[in-house]
Amino acid sequence: MAALRIAFEAPDSPGNSPATGRKPIDFAHLAVQTMGDKALEIEVLQLFARQARQVMKEIVEGEGIHRAQAAHRLKGAALAVGAVDVAQAAGAIEQNPTEASLSDTLSTAVLEAELFILKLCR
Repeated sequence: MAALRIAFEAPDSPGNSPATGRKPIDFAHLAVQTMGDKALEIEVLQLFARQARQVMKEIVEGEGIHRAQAAHRLKGAALAVGAVDVAQAAGAIEQNPTEASLSDTLSTAVLEAELFILKLCR
C-alpha cells in the first residue's frame, strides 16, 4: 500500500507542474469517483489517457459539429477523472469549434495530463 501512496506523490517535481500551478489531475475528485480504490484510479487514468489521445485526433481532423461533439466527449471524460485543465480547454472548443487556435491549448493540457499519468504508472 505504501508503494501506491509513493507513486501518487511522485510527480510533485516543480519543473513538471503546469503553468496553472496545480496538478493536471485532481486526486480528491478522482478518489470520490473511484471510492478511494487506488488500483481503480490507475486503471481509470490509463483509460482516460488513451481516450484523450483518440479524441484529440478527432478534434484536430474534424470540422464543425463533429469537432464540437468530440470536444464534448473529452470534456466529460476529463471532468470524470478530475482533469480540470483538459475539461476547460475541451469546453472552449465545444463552444467555439471553428477556432483552430484552441487546439493548441487543448493539446498542451492533454499532454500534461498524459505525462502526469505516465509518471504515476511507472
